[in-house]
Amino acid sequence: MGDVRGGVLRAAVDLARPSVRSPRETRLRLLRARNGLPAPEVNADIFDSRGMFVAEIDLAFPRWMVAVEYDGRVHAEDERQFARDADRWTAIRAAGWDHVRVLNHHLREGGASAVALAREALIRAGWRPGL
Repeated sequence: MGDVRGGVLRAAVDLARPSVRSPRETRLRLLRARNGLPAPEVNADIFDSRGMFVAEIDLAFPRWMVAVEYDGRVHAEDERQFARDADRWTAIRAAGWDHVRVLNHHLREGGASAVALAREALIRAGWRPGL
């Protein structure tokens, strides 16, 4: 039994990332891993063409310039937060990144919708599954 528990623990440690800031971000990252999407940079800073900071991204795929983020309810319920977010999304797109917002309903039913959103953005940007 010790070998099984040790194997499970090793697998969990291999999947752990200290910089992930929320359970939903963790779930999104693990869904990505289980569904064959490329490995992202977690909580990565992105910059515009002048080198100016634009945003920190939950899951960044710099090779394809795809930013995937989980937005919780507070992002919609707080008017000021929503306005800041909207300006931020515009800045991310202006820097040449495709920005994918994943909401709670995308994580339901095994997260297939969240995976599809990320997969479609990566494919549009030139990623090819299995290569």
